[in-house]
Amino acid sequence: MDLSLHIREAFGNLAASKLRSFLAILGILVGTGSVVAMVSCGQLATKQALAEFEQLGTDLMSVSISQQRFDDDEGGSSGRAKEAFTLEDVSKMKQRVPEIRLIAPYTTAYSPLYFNGDEIDGSVIGVTSSLQHVIDIRMLMGRFISDFDGYTPYCVIGDDIYKELKRRGYKNPIGTQVQIGKEFFTIIGVAKHWTENSFFNQNINSSVIIPLQASTLLSKYATINNIVIRLNKEEGKDPDIDVAQDNMKQFIESEVPGFRLFFRSSKQLIDSMTKQKQTLTIMLGMIGSISLFVGGIGVMNIMLVSVVERKREIGIRKAVGAKQRDIQTLFLIESITLSLFGGILGIIFGVGASFIIAIFANWDFVLFLLPPIVGFSVSVAIGVFFGFYPAYQASRLDPIQTLRSD
Repeated sequence: MDLSLHIREAFGNLAASKLRSFLAILGILVGTGSVVAMVSCGQLATKQALAEFEQLGTDLMSVSISQQRFDDDEGGSSGRAKEAFTLEDVSKMKQRVPEIRLIAPYTTAYSPLYFNGDEIDGSVIGVTSSLQHVIDIRMLMGRFISDFDGYTPYCVIGDDIYKELKRRGYKNPIGTQVQIGKEFFTIIGVAKHWTENSFFNQNINSSVIIPLQASTLLSKYATINNIVIRLNKEEGKDPDIDVAQDNMKQFIESEVPGFRLFFRSSKQLIDSMTKQKQTLTIMLGMIGSISLFVGGIGVMNIMLVSVVERKREIGIRKAVGAKQRDIQTLFLIESITLSLFGGILGIIFGVGASFIIAIFANWDFVLFLLPPIVGFSVSVAIGVFFGFYPAYQASRLDPIQTLRSD
């Protein structure tokens, strides 16, 4: 029998049972839509996160510094273990490690903040001037901390603190003073709103920034405990993170053996997230496939009911010369048609759902080709797989027995 005739008959049979066909299509629609929506949203979320890290640059690295115990095997016996990591050590590190372009040490202080006698929320960070360039701090008014400020009690306030002062009537706080602990610091600048990133442990917006050396005015125990670094980067090539880390470790072992360094780099995080993206896509696809599998079972059940109801039709077809292959092809085409329609509608539903989610999540929407292609392919495969058994059952019916049945 001609394939086009099979297709026309399949459409006619499905149209004759509209409710049954609708329910079968609905099951595949929900399943395919789930796969497309979940995989698309997973890829959109990962893309958004990767874009944020890539915007920071693959040349950004953060280093946490911790002091070893003096009786540690590493360096403790050298007799040169130091009590603090100093600005001099930072300067030597930059000279000894050629991969470093910019280096910004900083320390955090835990002191209460007061303005005109009223306590305000915020943290205190002791920095050098290079921090502005490493993590891109832009000024709204005034200037940033200078290396020439030294022990001078100057400070720069973040955007959130500025808004709090402005609410109290200070639209231009330059020249006014903030009390940090028992010390008074003069405001010399206001930073614009700063976008947080995971490589700097503090929120600039809610911080009072003071010269690194002036942090000793607040506490004699104030020491450099973190560094952020911009590495040298050739155009079109990522910096060699491993070489930079090895050189920094060698510097520590030879010059300041009493300390350990713990590294985090944007490139390493991007590589890790790229690998996680593949795992996430597979996991979300498998979770969505459960509903698609249920939809396939629904198609098979409906096709089995259709075989029972059309026994007499099958018997007549066989009696006038239809072969088993013709009967099997007819029912298989009906099953594939149901899955195909459900798959196409499911793709539209899944893409639409992921678009709406992207709007609410404030993501940049991108149409990924993989989820629709996979959804379409799987829906066709579902039609063949779950339609084969009913089609086989129909083709094996005895025409004599089917014609005798009511």
